[in-house]
Amino acid sequence: MLDELSVANLGIIDQARVAFTPGMVVVSGETGAGKTLMLGALRMLTGAPARSGLIGPHGKEARVEGRFFLEGEEVVLARSIHPGGSRAYLDGRMVPARALAERLDGVVEIVGQHDPISLTRPRAVRALIDLRLVSGPVLAGYRAAWQALREVEALRTELGGDMRALAREMDLLAYQIGEIDRADFRRGEDEELEMESKRLGSAEEVADLLAEAHRDLSVARDRVGPVVDAARRVRDLDPARGALTELVESLEATLTDTLGVTREAWERTEPDPEALARVNRRLNLLGDLRRKYGSSIEEIHSFRRRARTRLAEIEGLVERAAHLDTEHATSTSRLLEAGRELRKARQDSSARIAESACGHLRELGFSDPLLRIEIGEAEPGAFGADTVELLFASDSRLVPGPVGRVASGGELSRLVLALRLASGTGAARIVAFDEIDSGVGGTTALAMGSKLARLSEKRQTLCVSHLPQVAAFADSHIVVEREGARAGVRIVDEEARLRELSRMLSGLADSERGHHHARELRSLAMARRAPLPTA
Repeated sequence: MLDELSVANLGIIDQARVAFTPGMVVVSGETGAGKTLMLGALRMLTGAPARSGLIGPHGKEARVEGRFFLEGEEVVLARSIHPGGSRAYLDGRMVPARALAERLDGVVEIVGQHDPISLTRPRAVRALIDLRLVSGPVLAGYRAAWQALREVEALRTELGGDMRALAREMDLLAYQIGEIDRADFRRGEDEELEMESKRLGSAEEVADLLAEAHRDLSVARDRVGPVVDAARRVRDLDPARGALTELVESLEATLTDTLGVTREAWERTEPDPEALARVNRRLNLLGDLRRKYGSSIEEIHSFRRRARTRLAEIEGLVERAAHLDTEHATSTSRLLEAGRELRKARQDSSARIAESACGHLRELGFSDPLLRIEIGEAEPGAFGADTVELLFASDSRLVPGPVGRVASGGELSRLVLALRLASGTGAARIVAFDEIDSGVGGTTALAMGSKLARLSEKRQTLCVSHLPQVAAFADSHIVVEREGARAGVRIVDEEARLRELSRMLSGLADSERGHHHARELRSLAMARRAPLPTA
């Protein structure tokens, strides 16, 4: 249930915080006081579009917060509107507005002032019928069959009959995959090839440098010989100089070893034009693949994986294309069968709804109403393979006609309530009615109040109303009062409720006679509350 609603700067409502009770809650107030803004606040929490025009004159933004208890869990939703857009919050976390809609989907249902007009629209009537389908899987089965056919048709459109285009794409993909496979580059091979190309390309220069180094080392070794002889004589004359002799001898040995290594490197360094050409051809091939498929070997391999995936997809499409006609025929047949089953289920449902609604209409002031929901055959569509038309006559002696043409505003309001009661309100635990009692009065208004009260025995029912006959049935009463450019909201106790009912009855809140009539009306309403009969 809705436990508490807080509103700030929404229209002319400056600040309001209202605690709600279970059962039937009525919101009333003078015309222009802003009572419909309370349901507007609830609409905002269901993720409905938030217009900047709802921002009041008491601040730069409007804000709505609601605390709900859903299946034992406390949930807090909030919405703010500012000139640039809106923000939504779920349990203190910023979320997209659609997250609010998803959280309250099937929990809150709002029947607006203009919902009577929707009875003239087949889709709205069909939605009411579907609430009372005995076999829910029939509707799910039709939707699945419709989706299956759409997928087949989408595939046919994608193929477009131009198999040549797919064949060309297959050939191109196969060539690209083959080109990469034939090249067979290993990860890291690019670095190896560049190093090898550099080595082979500089072989002649390296050989020249090694030859020159060998010559210089040979000269150096020849010149170090006399130095070694002199050091040895020094050691013979002065044994303390032995370390110097060892160092000079070590230098001679190092020069000899280095000379040998240099000679070996020189002799082994020979230009290899053929090897260089092979490496450069490999590098050129890699460069070609890089231009086509990616800047590195990793990217080239990634392209190959994507190409193989796409090739497999096309092969699957081509293979399936051969069976598309059969698939389309099968899907069409299944959809037609599902449409027939759904149409039969809707005809059964509409008959039950019409019979039940007529009973409610009689209690709402019609002596002998006639209501018929005609379900005809039609081409399959997203919502079924049928047409829906609501026919109505206020008296069975009249010829029924389309409800939008033959029903008055007051009759439409009663039709909405009767059909809602007959079809149920789905799984919604909170149902809000926004002035659907317009055009209704007197005894009929009492009957409407009784119906709404009965509906509230199984769910929380919120009603914005201008009728005292409806308000008298409420479990709790909220009054919206306006003073200049500001409106306040308060829950009234029993005595204040009688004052409000008196105002609604006579326009005089403090009239003694009005209070007497309000008390009488309240007593009558309480006496008429009874369990809702099974539809």
